[in-house]
Amino acid sequence: MSASNGKKKYRGYLTWTDDMDQALLDVLVEHYNSGDRTVNGWKPHVYTAAVRNVREKCNMDVTKDHVMSRCKTFDKHCNILGRILAHDGFEWDQERNKLVIHNEDAWSSYIEKNKAAACYQHKVIKNWDAISLIFSRDHAATSEDVSAGAENGQEVAMKVAEDFRDHTPSSPSTSGPSSQYRPGPPMLTQSNKQGRMKRFRTKDALFCMSGNIKNSFQISMKSNETQEEPKTACPKEIFAALQAIPNLARDDLLRTYCILTSSDRKFECLMALPMDMRKDWLLIEIGKK
Repeated sequence: MSASNGKKKYRGYLTWTDDMDQALLDVLVEHYNSGDRTVNGWKPHVYTAAVRNVREKCNMDVTKDHVMSRCKTFDKHCNILGRILAHDGFEWDQERNKLVIHNEDAWSSYIEKNKAAACYQHKVIKNWDAISLIFSRDHAATSEDVSAGAENGQEVAMKVAEDFRDHTPSSPSTSGPSSQYRPGPPMLTQSNKQGRMKRFRTKDALFCMSGNIKNSFQISMKSNETQEEPKTACPKEIFAALQAIPNLARDDLLRTYCILTSSDRKFECLMALPMDMRKDWLLIEIGKK
């Protein structure tokens, strides 16, 4: 470790303090609201501004690599915690900056399928409002989702096998009972090129239906996506409306910003109120009244 201009300089691993996180997130929130985060990541000037702000406010000579590494950590927190909070029985404690588990059975079942979430039971994550605002986005399906899709696929395949079984021609009738005749399970059949019938096995039904199973799973996932409320309000417009409310604390602004950017309807409700009632309504929404 060396010193330059009175600043502590780090070339490798860096331990981030609460003040450093705050300085970094202040810049990221500002540039997020300005539309400087694209599908490919932050625009280059955002990293420059973030590095400069952390250096000036915390007297730490951090680099762009340090900032990018910290952003990856925030993104990981948002990914895992966001999925947890999407399930019933869990919520976030804004005062203690920790996860609240109301249903222990649900938690045990969840971490059984999502091992990486186990350490978040007691983990303290400060600045969650800012982190969830900046880094929240649609992630890939969880192992729980994939498992459910696979089970649905198996049910579809078995239903197809039953349909084939129902349509199998019955055995020709005989003139009388035969002591050698032993009724067995119906045999699934399909025609080959010579016109003869061969056994249609269960795995054949599964193979034939694999494309339909995949399509059904994708349609199911898309139907879940379309259930989200349409977001037509501009984030800049929402942020400006909140800034116009007199005496609205910074933390309250961020919390209500998260709510309004995820629900166009709530933003409409806010704008329908007179200015002197908007702060009280927002405080009710975040549970402070």
